Amino acid sequence: MPGGRLTQQERQQIALGLADGLAYAEIARRLERPTSTITREVMRNGGPTAYRADLAHRATERRTRRKQTAPRGPKALPQPDGRDAEALREYEETFTTVMMGSGMPKMMSRVMACLCMTDSGSLTASELAQRLQVSPASVSKAIAFLDSQGFVRREADAGRRERYVVDDDVWYQSMLASARAIAQVVGIARQGVGVLGHGTPAAIRLENVARFLDFVSESTARAAEQARDILHTKPETASDSPTNPL
Repeated sequence: MPGGRLTQQERQQIALGLADGLAYAEIARRLERPTSTITREVMRNGGPTAYRADLAHRATERRTRRKQTAPRGPKALPQPDGRDAEALREYEETFTTVMMGSGMPKMMSRVMACLCMTDSGSLTASELAQRLQVSPASVSKAIAFLDSQGFVRREADAGRRERYVVDDDVWYQSMLASARAIAQVVGIARQGVGVLGHGTPAAIRLENVARFLDFVSESTARAAEQARDILHTKPETASDSPTNPL
């Protein structure tokens, strides 16, 4: 499997693959690259709808020059649990870029990725600031956003500190928060129908938007309720799977 940085020719193949509607995994297979490499490359350079090979290549060259002139930081240290430190760093970067691609701001994405990658699923503000090498104010702002979106919850820690948690139900609560936010748009759209006058082109447009989003909101909440038990189910391993008798 090829290693090293992506070439300009490979980036052109990525652009062609995206234009053809190929999944990241399929593009990666054709280029004999890890799927995470393709995901990170695309999300870092505009996302699947705005990716351009020439712009991505020039942006990478600029980043490379900045890294070469910047002071060298400490190398990733071996993890006490035996995990590959470099693989963890690469995965965290990929996780962050994908969250950013979904519309989440960068610092909020970094905090979310950091929390999700801890075995405990929880960290204090000072621990987050230390791990991410950012200011406590940046962490506080990110947590406020994530809390408002239902992605994290707060719990009391020793002293006056708070601990921020991403447990199983956080994802369920986040989906419900998303459904409620969509429902608010539905209400505003239907309010506009009355203001603009029933039967006018603008009112018809808003009514159709309201009907569409109402369906999405209800479907999202219903799907979250139906799937909630999955969050508390231990994944089945190969040894758990029933075997067919001979």
